[in-house]
Amino acid sequence: MSRSGAEQRLVVIEFLRRNHLVAPTAEPLLTPLPGGVSSDLWRVDVAGRSLCVKGSLPQLKVADTWLAPVSRNAVEYAWLRFARPLRPGQVPRVLAHDPEAGLFAMEYLPPERYPVWKTLLFAGEVDVSAARAVGDLIGDLHAASAADPANATRFATDENFDALRIEPYLRATARAHPDLRPRFALLAERTANTHLAVVRGDVSPKNILLSPHGPVLLDAECAWFGDPAFDLAFCLNHLLLKSVRLPCLAAELQAAARALTDAYTARVIWEPVPALTARAATLLPALALARVDGSSPVEYLDEPGRVLVRAISRRLLADPLSDLELVLERWSMLANPGKVIT
Repeated sequence: MSRSGAEQRLVVIEFLRRNHLVAPTAEPLLTPLPGGVSSDLWRVDVAGRSLCVKGSLPQLKVADTWLAPVSRNAVEYAWLRFARPLRPGQVPRVLAHDPEAGLFAMEYLPPERYPVWKTLLFAGEVDVSAARAVGDLIGDLHAASAADPANATRFATDENFDALRIEPYLRATARAHPDLRPRFALLAERTANTHLAVVRGDVSPKNILLSPHGPVLLDAECAWFGDPAFDLAFCLNHLLLKSVRLPCLAAELQAAARALTDAYTARVIWEPVPALTARAATLLPALALARVDGSSPVEYLDEPGRVLVRAISRRLLADPLSDLELVLERWSMLANPGKVIT
């Protein structure tokens, strides 16, 4: 939504009134929420209850020019409708959707009961069982989506995924590393042409809440019937990057990465596990390099951290490994020389 703050507020209030989420004369309190680069998000408080409204932005909140279709708001709504019946306690309940306005409303999950996984990790709380639950949840949703042929049409969002993931992560990073361009081109083509399950495309600790009942998934704007290995590699990448930022927790984060992988692969029934993990293994260093030199660099690495990630990623891209366990081991050895992490 490319409007002023006052205009945005009016659009959201009209949306709420049209969908009978607030009374016609009510004046709800709208509070902007942090957390993403691709959308505006508001907490709405009215008549003693709270809910959330989300609207996509045409230009993402990054330094580079990064344009993406605002129709991805409808894609996320479709994913929430797909996933909620499968895991009702782990996917937010949607309340209303307006595709023309590019808005949807969902339940508000208070942070005191639903802390963000990323926040907990940076506070030093690495819960391996939580990582295992995330792997199980993602694998279960992938398996369910692969079993329904209708999802291939329902989530035929190739253009959206290209704009949000393949271009800013793979092609943009290739432009920053011309010597690796053939490798990135191969990964981009393979990813774009693999269609096996509904992937979320943004399985990141910042988009996962940890509740007493298990992880809750947020943000599915990138949902696409494509390569499930992307989701696995994407989430593992975040754990590896955090091990660079938090070297004192490297062993715990490695254990979390392995637990997530084991739980995820236990759910893989749509293809041979080695085929999927081989794709994840080769994608992983590309995604790591993308979070340093692509269109959406992570904010928490300092310059020495970026240099280290760049060096490890380039090495693994130049000499690719198809064994995911070996990639995790190699990352540990290169990121923590002289320290054995089991």
